[in-house]
Amino acid sequence: MSASTTFDLPIAGMTCASCAGRVERALRKVVGAEQVSVNLATEQARVQAPADSLPALVEAVEQAGYSVPSQTLELQIGGMTCASCAGRVERALAKVPGVQQVTVNLANERAHLQLFGQVDSSVLIDAVSHAGYSASLPQSAKVNQADAERRLRKERWSVALAVLLALPLVLPMLLQPFGIHWMLPAWAQFVLATPVQFILGARFYVAAWKAVRAGAGNMDLLVAIGTSAGYGLSLYEWATATDGIMPHLYFEASAVVIALILLGKYLESRAKRQTASAIRALEALRPERALLLVDGQERDVAISELRLHDLVLVKPGERFPVDGEVIEGQSHADEALISGESLPVPKQPGDKVTGGAINGEGRLLVRTLALGTETVLARIIRLVEDAQAAKAPIQKLVDRVSQVFVPAVLVLALLTLVGWLLTGAPMEYALINAVAVLVIACPCALGLATPTAIMAGTGVAARHGILIKDAEALERAHAVNRVVFDKTGTLTSGSPRIVHSRAVVGDQAQLLQLAGALQRGSEHPLAKAVLDACEEQGLAVADINNSQSLTGRGIAGSLDGRELALGNRRLLDESGLQAGELASSAQAWEAEGRTLSWLIERSPQARVLGLFAFGDSLKTGAGQAVRQLAGQGISSHLLTGDNRGSAKVVAEALGITDVHAEVLPADKAATVAVLKQSGVVAMVGDGINDAPALAAADIGIAMGGGTDVAMQAAGITLMRGDPRLVPAALEISRKTYAKIRQNLFWAFIYNLIGIPLAAFGMLNPVLAGAAMALSSVSVVSNALLLKTWKPATPPEDDAQ
Repeated sequence: MSASTTFDLPIAGMTCASCAGRVERALRKVVGAEQVSVNLATEQARVQAPADSLPALVEAVEQAGYSVPSQTLELQIGGMTCASCAGRVERALAKVPGVQQVTVNLANERAHLQLFGQVDSSVLIDAVSHAGYSASLPQSAKVNQADAERRLRKERWSVALAVLLALPLVLPMLLQPFGIHWMLPAWAQFVLATPVQFILGARFYVAAWKAVRAGAGNMDLLVAIGTSAGYGLSLYEWATATDGIMPHLYFEASAVVIALILLGKYLESRAKRQTASAIRALEALRPERALLLVDGQERDVAISELRLHDLVLVKPGERFPVDGEVIEGQSHADEALISGESLPVPKQPGDKVTGGAINGEGRLLVRTLALGTETVLARIIRLVEDAQAAKAPIQKLVDRVSQVFVPAVLVLALLTLVGWLLTGAPMEYALINAVAVLVIACPCALGLATPTAIMAGTGVAARHGILIKDAEALERAHAVNRVVFDKTGTLTSGSPRIVHSRAVVGDQAQLLQLAGALQRGSEHPLAKAVLDACEEQGLAVADINNSQSLTGRGIAGSLDGRELALGNRRLLDESGLQAGELASSAQAWEAEGRTLSWLIERSPQARVLGLFAFGDSLKTGAGQAVRQLAGQGISSHLLTGDNRGSAKVVAEALGITDVHAEVLPADKAATVAVLKQSGVVAMVGDGINDAPALAAADIGIAMGGGTDVAMQAAGITLMRGDPRLVPAALEISRKTYAKIRQNLFWAFIYNLIGIPLAAFGMLNPVLAGAAMALSSVSVVSNALLLKTWKPATPPEDDAQ
């Protein structure tokens, strides 16, 4: 059992003393738990228990009917150079009490932690420090960018100096093929190589020592041992050489290897900055100040001073400082970097605007509706950051390999040395081959293969309005072979209108007034169509009493002593009523693909009052989306609660052959589950009733303009309601996953080929250093090719 520690756990859901007692009894049952106390006032439990018992404590609280809220924290990590470094930082942080989950991203040098209770960040920073690395709380984007640029400048000067010093050392080797045999004297080689080895290469010794002190190994340890062996062998050969005879020295091998590795790390750092360009571009959209209107006076204030419902003036050409609603003025908004929408969007009073978008030609007065972390831009940045911080499941293989990689390489280098000595080879030859093994076997490429591809892929997707929630969603999406579309708001505009109506009792105007009364206050698209029709005809809409939503059927309420209801055919059947003289109209309108709503009176007399037929138009690009999916070998399905006639007409117009109509919201998830039995399913929807189906699918895709519930349940969110973003999202997922596999292939193949060549004396340390540097640069450069991706832009469909 691990050492005992004290946990301070926040407890949610306690309302009285008996609750606290129940939690305390539950915690005391955990093996090893002692000194348990629960404070109702502070809503915290203090438990002394083994350090590895946190999951059991949390489970005990949940089984008692309460919960332990968690929080997230990010740390900036310094000093990591390879996959084994990232793994060591992860293991060090995971040992800290209160840490539930931790992932370390080598590419952006950050640790993403999920914590239970109050965990002091200084404790986490100390844990990283004891592991041989540095950690700090993340700074602002501008500060991070300035630090990164400063580090790049320093690396650039180090590389330039290392190359200048190493070039004279390697020059004789370059001249030999031309018949020129020339060699610098030993003292000159020593003078040139020493500052490269111990000044410019000091970073490798420092990092190697920290790794050894922490009882582990990393790339720096391999480089330090390898180059030190070559440098030390040169000193030995020089010191024991016969007077007048030029000894064979290896100063050039050590110096050039360090110069090449420094060059590789510099190119890698530059490339890694490019993979994070999407986040920097989004961060740059955040204005720092706003023009606040108070009592008719304009005040220039910091964004942090704004409050909800404040009025903000936005001049032409300025960025909207907040999410809000236009109160006065007309203009256009450029939302390209936020939603990927290439054309300016018209804005007028009543329209919503998004912080970070650029105001066009008009002066607008905007009421603030969201600030800080609640703005659309902040949520986009958070989603992209979370996706880039997460690990793809395929990364687990790399993590397992990295744990044993460095020790295995050290053993291979020792076996190489001993093997050559046993064959009778000179000590210097055996040692140089062992050095080559150490130098080429750098695990940098392994650690960068997955995160750089994920960062580049999620970044370019975000620029085109596709937000990928996490790496797991990205990895699952590449295998999708079935896409299930919701109809209303996803493939159709979601703005139906009344195209037919027929009254059985009274006239058309009375029928519409009764329907308008029932739908008053409802946000349903059909309700809006009814109310719009009432407004167009100038009809007054009365207040309804006892309004009640009938899930999956319609709405009911009381008006002037009459019990009324408006809904679909299921409502009619449940009420025991017949279509009567409306049967022929209903059949004809359903054949047209219309959605029907029956207005019925339940009491004092049960009867049918009339019938409405609603029509909806297809979204522009819906047909192209289905055809693009078919071109990718993906079948499309239509899943809707609407009647079969309406669903069939839409499906036929789009070329969808698999239709699931008249499905209740509660049954949509079950339909998706059935489809999953024979394929990998993506569900596309935009409403609250789509959330269970989105969660049930292998990958959920929420359409832009949809509800927060749908976006939360989805693995991918589309920032605008263009159906063509669905095949685009699946395409970028496949391309990103392909890059991950390519990178891992090259990372492994470098070592699978390079280590045997080095061990058998077919690769000198200089070539090994070049190959090692090239491996990291090639992996990052390959990932950066994703930045050239653009969604297909075929000719647009005509909306139907």
